[in-house]
Amino acid sequence: MLRERFIEDMRLAGYSARTQEAYVQAVAQLVARVGKAPLQVSEEDIREHFLYLTHEKRVARGTATIALCAVKLFFEKTLRRSWPTLQIARPAAEKKLPVVLSREEVATILALVRIPVYRVCLTTIYACGLRLMEGAELGVGSIDAARMSVQIRGKGNRERAVPLPAALLTTLRTLWLTHRSARWLFPAPTWHGTAWSVAHDAGPVTRSSLQSAFRRAVVASGIRKAAHVHTLRHSWATHLLEDGVSLRVIQSYLGHASPRATALYTHLTSRLHEQAWAPINALAEAVMAPERPPELCDATPEHRPET
Repeated sequence: MLRERFIEDMRLAGYSARTQEAYVQAVAQLVARVGKAPLQVSEEDIREHFLYLTHEKRVARGTATIALCAVKLFFEKTLRRSWPTLQIARPAAEKKLPVVLSREEVATILALVRIPVYRVCLTTIYACGLRLMEGAELGVGSIDAARMSVQIRGKGNRERAVPLPAALLTTLRTLWLTHRSARWLFPAPTWHGTAWSVAHDAGPVTRSSLQSAFRRAVVASGIRKAAHVHTLRHSWATHLLEDGVSLRVIQSYLGHASPRATALYTHLTSRLHEQAWAPINALAEAVMAPERPPELCDATPEHRPET
């Protein structure tokens, strides 16, 4: 009963199906660990649970944040309880820069994705700067060939339009002719005997299948960076910034609500850092006095050579 009510509360708030699943799992883990029914869980139980997650189990910050948001929503909205612990349990922010691939590395990895529907989907994710599921669930109606744009419904149910490269449009049309799905650009492939084929009723490609295809291609490429599918989005934004595209424009394409999220990429652009070297060297040279010969500095007055 409480589980269904919690899911209804999340649906009313507009949470995605994936977020609903993650939140239900996080609350279930809390309840299982403390060994009490949800209505019997105390504030001290919650406090101890988050101390366990952060100090004993040492989960990643993202995992701890999901757990906190889930528990906070469940107890404050569904059970109507407001406890101080729910306000102070948020883990400290991490200042960690994401992995970025070079243009050559992106091309190498994508070329090694064997199954066409996965390769074109991952190429679209990079070429349009999409999140994984934004790319996987692209519908045929999302493509506006007249305006050369892709219509995206992203986080928070926010809509945005991103540019559609001409070369990508050609590739998408070629792929579509192999499956002719009326709904999905990237229908899930299935294995039949000795070959992959597309099942129109199987839905879009899945998150796990795309991640596996990308991971295999990274391993085959020999590239040692800890790259994952979201790395394509980071790389796309970084490459645009290196080529002089405005940070504000990149923000709108990425669908970031705050410019602070997009400003992260200024720390990742190697070309911008290279451009800064000449001014930095000039500044240093302007304030540094030329060094005198060692013999003039070290000799005592009576032993200094005559000038």
